[in-house]
Amino acid sequence: MADDTGPLAAFDRWHVTMFAAVEIGLPGGGFLRLLDGSGQVTFGARTFLGLDPEFGSIATLASVTDGVGDEAPTLSIGINTPTADAAAILGGQDMQGRIVYLWLGAFSPISATVIPDPLLIFAGEVDQATMQIGRGSRTLILDCVSIWERLFDDFEGVRLSNAFHQSAWPGELGFEFVTDVKRQLPWGADTPRPQVIADALYTRSNGATR
Repeated sequence: MADDTGPLAAFDRWHVTMFAAVEIGLPGGGFLRLLDGSGQVTFGARTFLGLDPEFGSIATLASVTDGVGDEAPTLSIGINTPTADAAAILGGQDMQGRIVYLWLGAFSPISATVIPDPLLIFAGEVDQATMQIGRGSRTLILDCVSIWERLFDDFEGVRLSNAFHQSAWPGELGFEFVTDVKRQLPWGADTPRPQVIADALYTRSNGATR
């Protein structure tokens, strides 16, 4: 039996308003929650605004693109930042890797409520930011990648060496004087054994003490 109570069914009704809601993690903690359009909606203990007093409003919201081959799905969000400070925060290097969520939902003007539950159609992180400045406009473009991007990490730079160890933990000298780290240790039946173990095995197999 088809579900006629969820957001997908609600999209077919004439008396509902569709909306897109974006949540972006901020460097200093907290979240920027913007609504694609005017007004305000609340769901899941989250409140989304059409206009944030500090960071502005959504200018563009590109469709989520599917990944092909070794590429993860992507999302592009354009934000009209009201000040240079707001643009500097959202476009700073500390934004890279911040979480990004995108929901698609429906709002009922009759009951003034969000129809449960909005669909989470993108979960990912900020990849890079680009500033577009025009006459009388300042738009920051956040290019985001899906969480599936992490599956492509191959750790090619990870090495059992002093150089890599110190790149991860500067000043930690545990590998500085280690040599022959690529030596392969034998294992199995032919593994060299300490003399005590060798003596015990000889005694057991020959019934005598060497």
